[in-house]
Amino acid sequence: MSEIKKGNSSFFIEDKGEKVAEIHYVPNEAGFEVDSTHVSNALSGQGVGESLVRRMVEFARDQHKKIVATCPFAKAQIEKHPELQDVLAK
Repeated sequence: MSEIKKGNSSFFIEDKGEKVAEIHYVPNEAGFEVDSTHVSNALSGQGVGESLVRRMVEFARDQHKKIVATCPFAKAQIEKHPELQDVLAK
């Protein structure tokens, strides 16, 4: 898989200069609201979305912040993996 890069309020993967996968967040009072995740059809089913969510969780931990996941995909991934749930805002 290609490298996950940090952008302005997002983490993304590029292919030939084009974003092919991205998780977007907005700073909030808890830390970060993860509001969308997008993975191109070409990368669908390869675990790219989960990798983006894991990178976002790692970022939140590094910043000592919590995540509010309003993106259904990100929320489902965090709920599915107990080891990611420490960053969820209560």
